[in-house]
Order: sequence, then C-alpha cells, then structure tokens
Amino acid sequence: TMFFELLGFRAADPAGLVATARDRLAALPSANRLQWAIAPHAPYSVSPNLFRAIAAAAAGRPLSVHLGESPEEIRFLRDGRGPWRDLLERIGAWSPEWVAPECGCVEYMQRLGVLTDRLIAVHGVQFNDDELQQLASCGATVVTCPRSNRWTGAGVPPIGRFYRSGVRVALGTDSLASVEDLNLFSEMLAVRRLCPDIPAGHILKSATLEGAVALGFGRELGSISPGKRAELLAVRVPEKAATPEDVEEYLVEGIA
Repeated sequence: TMFFELLGFRAADPAGLVATARDRLAALPSANRLQWAIAPHAPYSVSPNLFRAIAAAAAGRPLSVHLGESPEEIRFLRDGRGPWRDLLERIGAWSPEWVAPECGCVEYMQRLGVLTDRLIAVHGVQFNDDELQQLASCGATVVTCPRSNRWTGAGVPPIGRFYRSGVRVALGTDSLASVEDLNLFSEMLAVRRLCPDIPAGHILKSATLEGAVALGFGRELGSISPGKRAELLAVRVPEKAATPEDVEEYLVEGIA
C-alpha cells in the first residue's frame, strides 16, 4: 500500500487537491499487487475541510495519519498556540479562519468523521487511556514507531498501555529521516526493550498479521494459514532455540 500524504492547512480548494492527487496516482504504472490511498499528514498540517475531502475520497481504503505524536501537537489542538502555530505563521501557511477544537487528537478525528476501523493512527505517543479505548472500540489501529519517536524527541510511546487497551497494535519504522534503517526486526527489539513484559508472540503479531489486517490484507498475508499467499521470510535460528517460545524470543532480539 502506498500512502500519498497531503498537506494543506489553508487549502483554498481541498477537493481540487484530492482530485489532483488521485490523477497523479492513476497515472502511475499499474501493478495488481499495489494499492494506493490518499492520506492526511497530521492535524497541524491539514485543514478540517481537507481532512473531510480526503475521507470522502477514501473509498473504503485505509486512512493513515500521524496522530498524538508530540506534546506540541496536543497543545496546538487545545489552544491553537505553540511551536506548530509559530511554524505555520513563519512559512505563510497559517489560516486565520482555523479555530482550535479545544479537544484531544482522537476526539478531533471523531469530529472530522475519520474515526473508523480504517483509521491507522501512527505514533500515538501522547494517547491517554480514554483515547486508546476510543480507538479500540472503533477497530482502529495504532502503529508504534519507537525508534523514530526517540530520534525526534517526541517521547516514549506507552507500549504497555497500547497492548493492555485492546487496540490493534502494529509496528512501523517511520522513515529514514528519523531512523537509521527500515529493519522491522530492529523495531521489534526497541519495543522489547521498552516493555519487556509484553510476550514476544504479541510483538511478532504486531510486526506481521496486525499490519496486514490494518492495510486490508488480513485474508491474504500476515500469517501462515491455509489459503493465504505463501510470502515467507526465512530466518536461521540457533540450535538452542528448542521451543516455539525460544524462537519467538530470538526473533524479537534484533536481526540485522
């Protein structure tokens, strides 16, 4: 799945922006195993009307958004001030018509009509327990990227609370702008170090099946099951790994 992220905090023609993005995606070489989706970048970089225009064009596809990543984002939504407001004004992107919703980031998604089972909320470092329950109740997915959060200074994601809330948890690397590589095994190791009491099997599921489900491929990928595509990754494990639990522990300890 390729997400085409849109930014536009003072977009004069949100529907036009979305239409242009769709035209650009339609012009790409066709590939029967590739799906694309237009995505809003974040609450501080996308206007409410552009959020709604993207959601209207989603056509049942997953909707990814950077959400609850930093304290600055939460402050921006609460009172419309802080570093994100300053940056938008500095680069000429601020919209004087925008009014702070004075709520948390998950409630803001609900007001915009995008809090559904198709929502993929990336980062979630600042999510509180009530917000995690909201996400779990609607079937949304939280994608945690702990190495990226460390690099950008966003904070430590509440990994344990993610799992305890019952929300679907998937793992992501973010991008090479904030991590040294795109190795998902390294991300599993980071999760393991942050929350050693989470069973290794849960972490592996987050790195495989949960991501497939979030992207709409749960019936085809993500687990070794009858009828699914045989897309397998072979990993050599040490002979001392005598049980399935031993193998799981080995796999989350970081593989180059």
